Amino acid sequence: MSGFVPAMWSTWGAVVLIYVVLHLYRSRLTRDEEDQIFLDDSFSHEQTAQAAIIAKVNKIEPLVRGSLWLVGAASLFVVVYYVMDIVKQFN
Repeated sequence: MSGFVPAMWSTWGAVVLIYVVLHLYRSRLTRDEEDQIFLDDSFSHEQTAQAAIIAKVNKIEPLVRGSLWLVGAASLFVVVYYVMDIVKQFN
């Protein structure tokens, strides 16, 4: 069991790192996104740029949500492992 705990923490750290990288990438994409744009024919390049940003964000959003669920599951696994260890020590 001595190699299990470092592997568990390494896996948790890797999952958290993946989530952080995806979150930062999404934040970087949305940095240039406008909340409100008044579009007419002279701003078609802006409309195209905003549509490209939205497409990229929509493409990465399921990965961000999935990695968040993985972080939650890995964190729950770590907590349950230590709670079970504490219970086992008192028996």
